[in-house]
Amino acid sequence: MPTNHAPLVPAPTHLTPHSGHFTLHTETTIRATPGAEPAAALLRTLLSPATGLPLPLSANGPVVFALDPQPDATGEEGYRLTVAPESVLLRATGLPGLLNGIQTLRQLLPAAALAGTPQPGPWRLPCLEITDEPRHPWRGLLLDVARHFQPVSFLRRYVDLLALHKLNVLHLHLTDDQGWRMPVTAFPRLTEVGGRRAESMVGPAGSRRFDGIPHEGAYSKEELTGLVAYAAARGVTVVPEIDMPGHTRAALAAYPELGNVPGRRLDVWTRWGVCETVLGVHEPVLDFCRTVLDEVLDVFPSRHVHIGGDECPTTEWAVSDAARARAAAEGLPDTDALHGWFLGRIGAYLTERGRVPTAWAENGEGLPPECAVMTWRDPEHTRIALKRGHAVISAQHRSAYLDYAQSSGPAEPQAQPGAVVDLRAVHGHTPPDDTDTPGRLLGLQAALWTEFAPTPGNVDYLTFPRLCALADRAWHGTPSWPGFRARLRAHAARLATLGVRHGPLDPHVPDPHVLDPHVLDPHVRIPTASEGNSHEQDDQAPAHPR
Repeated sequence: MPTNHAPLVPAPTHLTPHSGHFTLHTETTIRATPGAEPAAALLRTLLSPATGLPLPLSANGPVVFALDPQPDATGEEGYRLTVAPESVLLRATGLPGLLNGIQTLRQLLPAAALAGTPQPGPWRLPCLEITDEPRHPWRGLLLDVARHFQPVSFLRRYVDLLALHKLNVLHLHLTDDQGWRMPVTAFPRLTEVGGRRAESMVGPAGSRRFDGIPHEGAYSKEELTGLVAYAAARGVTVVPEIDMPGHTRAALAAYPELGNVPGRRLDVWTRWGVCETVLGVHEPVLDFCRTVLDEVLDVFPSRHVHIGGDECPTTEWAVSDAARARAAAEGLPDTDALHGWFLGRIGAYLTERGRVPTAWAENGEGLPPECAVMTWRDPEHTRIALKRGHAVISAQHRSAYLDYAQSSGPAEPQAQPGAVVDLRAVHGHTPPDDTDTPGRLLGLQAALWTEFAPTPGNVDYLTFPRLCALADRAWHGTPSWPGFRARLRAHAARLATLGVRHGPLDPHVPDPHVLDPHVLDPHVRIPTASEGNSHEQDDQAPAHPR
């Protein structure tokens, strides 16, 4: 693909350039076949702030959006786009394909078309033909709003950024030891108490330094249902995560009776790392989880529902009379086995309701086969989970965890201790071949855990441009690194127009257009690497991967 003709991110499957261009103007109209109207409405919504173009529907518009009822090799999310001097034709088998084609049209226009305020034209599309389809059906980003809460306006902005890059999953990490952000009518203290912590740790886990600043926040049900609808209109699915049976300190602070020590009172955790306080295994705890999930299912229609499942210390169960009795009653060899038993019970509850339970796991061991697995530690674990029969999403920490530093330079903000995950490492995120397990490898996902990202500016800096690299890999499958770098240089103008305060396009070359990460938000300063984080190049997975 000639990168100077259409520097698209992600790269399309096939692109043939032609001479000439098509110009959008105030008289341009759109002809939409039945079912294609939402795509026309989305284009109008997205282009109107910058261009002012009305783009009304008409029976003979030169811009045609068509749902093709015939089977198409591009699949449900693929599309075919032809831009000629006098017409534009966008065809797809399903609405998701048209929505992806809309994002391609946006990128083909001048970068100013992405602005949120009026801009001067002209608004020209280069003449070309594109046949495009994704390599993977799951192309996602996890945003951790439990450790540092962000308002729903921020989440909507990230939905738009995901859609622009043809990423189709926003995985919301809504609960953890440090905060509970999902409202549950039956348990109001989850957000009233669990949504607030007294302060936050400064530095990595174990630093023993705190900022002394209370942190709080929770979403309303209306905000979340509105977010789901907003995302769906852009082809993005919001997948909720309610962590259990570990990472539940915030829930235990709100309802201590859910724990393993009768009469114990806890606070919402102010530290990073892995907390040893976990849910109990008595029947009221399972009732609690089922009630919470019932409300989650009411808000989130996503097929997959994430239940966490990782980093669950079993030390409390080992000394709990109730836990030992439960293990004996269930015929389990020891209290360690309660972890798989717990996830099996919760997973079955979701399966009965037509959802796919999804969990973090190293290789799927101990999980029921109907549970989808999100692997993060080692590529070999992905292969093992696939062979066990699980559907798998690859989120390898060495190439998809964006809370690690993107360079080893002294100016890099403090990040998760561990190896640097630079732009090339993310672009090289290649999951194991699934030839022997067709259809089970669902796709790729990046993750931004927010211990070191308290502000929108910090999130932008850690996420971009590395998320562009993951999008390129997840959509195209085999994009070249030199080609991506060339396209990214042009794509940077789009990010700038959208106000994305991204990190360096090349961490080895000074970039005068990149904002200093330490002044992204004047109210928050994150220490530099030299003030407490060496970003050592180790060969072991971090003690706290999540």
